[in-house]
Amino acid sequence: MSMTQTLPLIPKNIAIVPAAGIGARMAAGIPKQYLTLGAQSILGHTLDALLSHPQIAQVIVALHPQDDMFTALPQAKHPKLITVIGGGERADSVLAALAVAPEDAWALVHDAARPCLTHGDIDKLLASTKAFPQGAILATPVRDTMKRSDANGVIHHTVDRALLWHALTPQYFPVETLLKYLSDALKADVFITDEASAMEWAGIAPGLISGRADNIKVTHPDDLQLAELFMAHLSETPLDK
Repeated sequence: MSMTQTLPLIPKNIAIVPAAGIGARMAAGIPKQYLTLGAQSILGHTLDALLSHPQIAQVIVALHPQDDMFTALPQAKHPKLITVIGGGERADSVLAALAVAPEDAWALVHDAARPCLTHGDIDKLLASTKAFPQGAILATPVRDTMKRSDANGVIHHTVDRALLWHALTPQYFPVETLLKYLSDALKADVFITDEASAMEWAGIAPGLISGRADNIKVTHPDDLQLAELFMAHLSETPLDK
């Protein structure tokens, strides 16, 4: 009797990069994703990590309508990359990208200003669909003692850190469900901070995949210096670690 081996279905993966923000907290005069980090921009490093991954079929970048800097990036002409016009908030930009994404794909939504992403972390997230078919996010366990303050800026109490995580990106969900729940949450005036929060609002509990602590988001000037150190280290090691 012959037996036919059934191979697991591998989802089609696309990446979404919301890059319509202006990064006011950096006070840099230009959107933070275009600040120089080593030999190129922060956004350039971010796009390189995504475009070079063999299991990512397409990268969709959501841009500010007045963005006049993106086309100067070397990555702008990459055959795997397309752009859309983003919105005033992150969720609006993600929705704009989801609207042109294949409905049967899975979306890796990644911050434009997280340039230290490795293929190793992407691989772990892509492999999570068996354990977490509802979707998952990269995260790191909280290491420091956590304090909750009162309105006057003094300690109210210490928070148990045992089950606390720092949410990172990429965040990985089926395009069809993320599009629905993100759209529904915005229509209901729900405050959405990331894609996982939209899924949580819909009653879905995403999985947590432990990622690298150096996958930082450049938000403040000090972060840029730290990212430079991390990028210098990553340049000496394979991207897939």
